[in-house]
Amino acid sequence: MSSGETVEGVDATHPDKVLLPAREGGDDVTKADLAHYWEAIAPTVLPHLEGRPLTLQRFPDGLDAGGFVQQDAGQRAPKGLHTVDTPRREHKKGGDDVVHHPQVAEAADLVRLVQFGTVALHGWNAVAGSLEHPDRLIVDIDPGDDIDLAGIRDVARAVRAAVEGRGLVAFLQSTGSRGYHVVAPLDGSAGHDAVKDAATEIADAVAADHPDELTTEVRKDARHGRTFLDVGRNAYGQTAVMPYSPRARPGGPTATPLAWDELSRVTPDQHDVRSIPRRLARKADPWASLRDHARALR
Repeated sequence: MSSGETVEGVDATHPDKVLLPAREGGDDVTKADLAHYWEAIAPTVLPHLEGRPLTLQRFPDGLDAGGFVQQDAGQRAPKGLHTVDTPRREHKKGGDDVVHHPQVAEAADLVRLVQFGTVALHGWNAVAGSLEHPDRLIVDIDPGDDIDLAGIRDVARAVRAAVEGRGLVAFLQSTGSRGYHVVAPLDGSAGHDAVKDAATEIADAVAADHPDELTTEVRKDARHGRTFLDVGRNAYGQTAVMPYSPRARPGGPTATPLAWDELSRVTPDQHDVRSIPRRLARKADPWASLRDHARALR
C-alpha cells in the first residue's frame, strides 16, 4: 500500500483506502480512483460547479463506516480549498451568520475534496455573486413504491412537457439512485421564491393529471406510495446532487446528464465512476450548452 499520491498537484494520503465498496460485478472505489475520476472529467464538470456553494457528503473512513453531511468547510478543510460565503437567512444562536461553503474553482479543488473523504457533491441553484437569483429550476422525480422504470420515464416526459409549456428548456439528469431530475436553466432575473412557486405550479399540474400515481405531498405518510415530485430543492440554501457527482452507494453510481433520446435506455443508476470517463471520451456532455438555453420565468 502506498503512503501517498499526487493528483492535480494535491497530495492525497492513503490512496488505497476504499471509500465505496464494489457493486455486483465491479471493483471497490478507492481514494485514488475517485481522485483520478475527477481529474479525468474536470474539463467537463468544472463549468457546472464553478462558483456554486457546495454541501459535502463525507465518508472519511469509507461508506461502510458511515458518514455525514457538511455545509461549512470548517477549520480542518484541506489547504487551498476554495470557499464561498453565504449569509444565513435565519440567525443561528451563538453561531456564525455566514456559512463558508466549499466551492470548486479548479480541478485541484476536486482532489482536495477527495482528500477530505468527500464522495458526493450537492450544490445550490445559484452561484457566488448572484446568490439570491437562481440559475436553475429543478423537479426531482422520487419514485413511489409500485412504479416501474417505464412509469418513471413517463413521469419525466410529463414534467418535461410542463416545463416547456412555461417557455423554459428542459434538461435531463439521472440521479445515480432511483429517479431523474428535470432541470431548466434560468437567466437569473427571478428570486428563489418565484422559482420555487413556478416549480410548484409545474409539479402540481403534472400530479393533478395522475393523482393516483403522483403527488407533491412533502410528508411521506401522506404520499401513500405514490411518486413524489419534489420541488423543495428550489428554495434558498437548498441543494441538489451535482452533475457527474458519485452517489454514496456501492460502486459510485453517478448523477449523469442525459440527452432526452437516452431516457428510454439509460437507467437512473447505470453510469458510475468507471463508465463516465469512457462515456465522455466518445460522447459530448449533453449539458454543455445548458447555459445557452437560460430563460426568464413567465
